[in-house]
Parts: sequence; C-alpha cells; structure tokens
Amino acid sequence: MSTQTSADTHFASFKEFYPFYLNEHRDSTCRTLHFIGSWLVLGVIALAVFMASWSLLWFIPLVGYGFAWVGHFFFEKNRPATFKHPLYSLMGDWVMFKDILVGKISLKGE
Repeated sequence: MSTQTSADTHFASFKEFYPFYLNEHRDSTCRTLHFIGSWLVLGVIALAVFMASWSLLWFIPLVGYGFAWVGHFFFEKNRPATFKHPLYSLMGDWVMFKDILVGKISLKGE
C-alpha cells in the first residue's frame, strides 16, 4: 500500500490511489456531503429511468460534483482529487460510498 500524499503523484493503480483519496476526505462534513451527493446521483438516475426523461441525467454532474466540491472547498479545505485524477477519483467516490454503506469506513472521518 502506498503512503503517497501529493496530488501530483502518479499512481500505478487504483489500489495505490485509494489511501490517498481517503486521506483527502478526512473531514466528516466533506464525507457526508460526498455520501449525500452519491445518493442523489442514484436518485436522479432512478427518476430519469422511472419517468423515461433522459434529460434529467444532465443533473448528475451538478448534484454529484456540487455536493463533493462544497465539501472540499469549505470543509476539507483542499482541492478535489478529480482535478488531477478524474477516473480514479470517480472510482474512489463509489468505493467510499460502498465502504460507508457496509460499515468499512465511517462518515465521521478520521
């Protein structure tokens, strides 16, 4: 497991990246906002499917990134990993969401 902490660091795998990702999400409010944003993304997808209104899918980045970025800029006070590592960061969002749901990590942060 890597102990890299720089956003400019190259990560050879998601397994290397995820500890860095969690370190960038230590604040409980930031984690909670990510969690809420992820639930809302799922809600938007469900609503779009239920209503067969595919234009609703345009709201996914707004709710997903909107909640996450508020968490980073105002509570975590760091720059979202999405800016340097977009794919790994998106994967990290969903792995963290799953890890919170199954109790592997806490919404309380560290």
